Amino acid sequence: MDEKLPLAIVSDIACPWCFIGKARLEAALARNGLTERVAITWLPYELNPEMPEEGMDRAQYLDSKFGPGKRREIEVRLSEAALESGVTFNWTRVTRSVNTRMAHMLVAAASTVQRGGDMTAALFKAYWQDGRDIGDLETLIQIAVEQGFDEQAARDELANDELRETVIGLEDHARQVGVTGVPFFIIDGKLAVSGAQPPEVWEQVFQQVAAQRQQAEMPQF
Repeated sequence: MDEKLPLAIVSDIACPWCFIGKARLEAALARNGLTERVAITWLPYELNPEMPEEGMDRAQYLDSKFGPGKRREIEVRLSEAALESGVTFNWTRVTRSVNTRMAHMLVAAASTVQRGGDMTAALFKAYWQDGRDIGDLETLIQIAVEQGFDEQAARDELANDELRETVIGLEDHARQVGVTGVPFFIIDGKLAVSGAQPPEVWEQVFQQVAAQRQQAEMPQF
């Protein structure tokens, strides 16, 4: 792969499997010496687009979605999967289910200066490990400043109706092309991978992409 491999990742910050999937992909890239040879684009997806702007109590939300008493079972399963990937969740701090629209806007704004990956990583950590309310405007402003962005510029971006409509449009497009769950990965513009796949699966994907690119470069007779 002489040129950087384009890799689009459709995800939601409020999706724990997206956090795990990110770590598994990064492990696979490092294992195969590809970390600096991919160009990652982060695309928005809201698992709960109808979530109130102020969010809601996480226990209440999980009870309503999966049934009473399922929260502990879900968290144990996620923690076990996360440990294999070097990811940790701090469940005692994650007390709110959040509306992630503004968080996606912040990632989109950071992406215009090639910092979308840094912002995504910061938001995953802020929510799943530090228990911060990433649906809250002031919290997002603070995270942006921590990442080296100008405070007023961050406020302007999060109040930008055009940026908001862009994010909504990207989410709508993902659903229109058949994305029904995240994480969802699009490699080289043509190969799709769904779910938080382990590094072994990613190795097979990279081999397939390399073979396809090699075949495309062969002279046609």
